[in-house]
Amino acid sequence: MNTLGFWQGWVYLVVSVTAGAVIFAYLLRADPRLLKRRLRGLSSEKETSQKLLQVAIGIVFVGTIVLSSRDHHASWSHVPLLVAIAGDVLLVISYSTMFLAFRENTFAAVNIAVEPGQKVISTGPYAMIRHPYYSGLLLWVMATPLALGSWWALLMLVPMALILRWRIRYEERYLTEQLPGYAEYCQRVRYRLIPRVW
Repeated sequence: MNTLGFWQGWVYLVVSVTAGAVIFAYLLRADPRLLKRRLRGLSSEKETSQKLLQVAIGIVFVGTIVLSSRDHHASWSHVPLLVAIAGDVLLVISYSTMFLAFRENTFAAVNIAVEPGQKVISTGPYAMIRHPYYSGLLLWVMATPLALGSWWALLMLVPMALILRWRIRYEERYLTEQLPGYAEYCQRVRYRLIPRVW
């Protein structure tokens, strides 16, 4: 198929680049310390298991896009126009969810750690779920295949859900031990990723 005729890919690219630029510009202006934390590499993770999880998340991201694109070129899926548009809407919601997490929590680093002066955040999206950034990531993996017109790439939701489950359990154990008030926060906010589900 003609790549230039792959309109789903062009819309996806515009949405993704625009969202990324908006988030980057906001952090650069309003919270440069958080931006610096977000740009840390794998070396900032202390535990080897968490470094491997970060690599696995990257593989899922790349795999989702590659499988979606391959699906399009091979015509494995026939996704209706309205579903592709809904995928783009979900993509915007996923980036918005991550942005709200960044705006509310200046300590939302790429690695699991407790910074000097860090406190429990229980406002904004954190009042409903404990890990809104991870919710945004999971939604991204759902939105991307739909926006790019692939049913098969939705299978990438399975490894991402398993990875996030492992990551969250480790992170919550760490924060419960290292961050005063986090255990009480977990008792108040019951859901981790999806309200009334988990």
